[in-house]
Amino acid sequence: MEMSFDFDKRLQDSEDKGKSSFDSFEELKKNLGDIFSSAGSKLGFVFPAGNMEEKEADGDNRKEKEFVEFIKKIKSFNMKPREIRDFLDRFVIKQSEAKKVLSVAICDHYNHVRRCLWDEKSSQTEYNKQNVLLLGPTGVGKTYLIKNIAKLIGVPFVKVDATKFSETGYVGSDVDDMIRDLIKAANGNVKLAQYGIVFIDEIDKIAISSNFEGRDISGRGVQINLLKLMEESEVNAYSQTDMISQLRVAMSFASGSVEQKQSINTKHILFIASGAFDRLVDIVKTRVGNKSIGFGFNLSSNDQDEVYEYLKKVSTADFIKYGFEPEFIGRLPVRVACEALKADDLKNILISSEGSILKQYVEDFAGYGIKFSVDDDALTEIARLAANEKTGARGLLTILEKLLRDSKFELPSTDIKSMRVTKSFVADPAKALSNLMRKRSMPKTAAPSANRVKKHTKKMKQP
Repeated sequence: MEMSFDFDKRLQDSEDKGKSSFDSFEELKKNLGDIFSSAGSKLGFVFPAGNMEEKEADGDNRKEKEFVEFIKKIKSFNMKPREIRDFLDRFVIKQSEAKKVLSVAICDHYNHVRRCLWDEKSSQTEYNKQNVLLLGPTGVGKTYLIKNIAKLIGVPFVKVDATKFSETGYVGSDVDDMIRDLIKAANGNVKLAQYGIVFIDEIDKIAISSNFEGRDISGRGVQINLLKLMEESEVNAYSQTDMISQLRVAMSFASGSVEQKQSINTKHILFIASGAFDRLVDIVKTRVGNKSIGFGFNLSSNDQDEVYEYLKKVSTADFIKYGFEPEFIGRLPVRVACEALKADDLKNILISSEGSILKQYVEDFAGYGIKFSVDDDALTEIARLAANEKTGARGLLTILEKLLRDSKFELPSTDIKSMRVTKSFVADPAKALSNLMRKRSMPKTAAPSANRVKKHTKKMKQP
């Protein structure tokens, strides 16, 4: 039932009665709730009408319980870097150096948070966060590493794209929005969000080109604003342009109270940034030359190996030349290069990773009662084709989708109950699917018995 509120009619009624209908605080609060409910139903939102105090109290109690449980977990945090590394090995193939660096940074950070929770004086001491910068090509597992770390520790996690932010927030988003996204990831619990992890992808895209001219709205200004967040800054939990926030203020005004300004301190939020940094290799190559890469290293042997070896040699001066402000890159003191994935690594992902895309395909076909399997030599060929895509592990999904697109469409409508992907299937999926359907879905007719044939023949010979 649509709810509406006619201000003119109510005011006219109040004049006729000689008194204002808004004298009653409870009625005003209910009327505002009705307005917002009506507007919300048209816009796709739902706003509570009445009993606001009770509902807000329930939400506050739930958030407080979440925070208490989280604090207990952090206070008892006693994981070792090797334990975190072993956990990551279950999901991410290769990247041993990145796993080592991240494991140490995570343990150091949350050990510090634990000390602050046990002793308030520790939170007042100077502490330099080990914010991390991951360098490497797309699809090597940078995001997947951070997601699994956040899952292991149980902290709020948010991934943002650096390219969507601008200096002022008028063109693009304000950098403070990434902190507000973290609060949303914590179900609105500000206390919980202040210990979360922010992962900033495509960070190399906000570097300033050396030949840049004109007003910068997405590079240097974003870097300056980000470096404040990455060290310590107070961020308003609610944006002034957020509709929900404005409605909260209106409801508070209606109740006669003042909406308390909520803010979040970023001191204990761990920032991890990543990027491909394609142009950075040329800068490092110019500085160090070929000879300093290592004895016996052949630059022409593998372009991916070459990129990795150069990225391991990157320095702060290289980042500054690339287009980063010294203060900004200084807020990312822990840097590690990620290795590109080869065909053998991609096959290992399909076989060994707990997050293998093959498991998803097994479940998809099982939903139609079809048993799905892949031969080892077929896995080798799939991995080879995926490596040619040059998109890392994402290439596996690209190849598998091409190979199995028609099978996922056609087989559920047949009586076929098993499907096996062979090397020949990978070579020609259309032909292999056609052969499978012709063999399995051909109707079976019972052959006539010998006695029936004899009787029929004898009957035909009679005059």
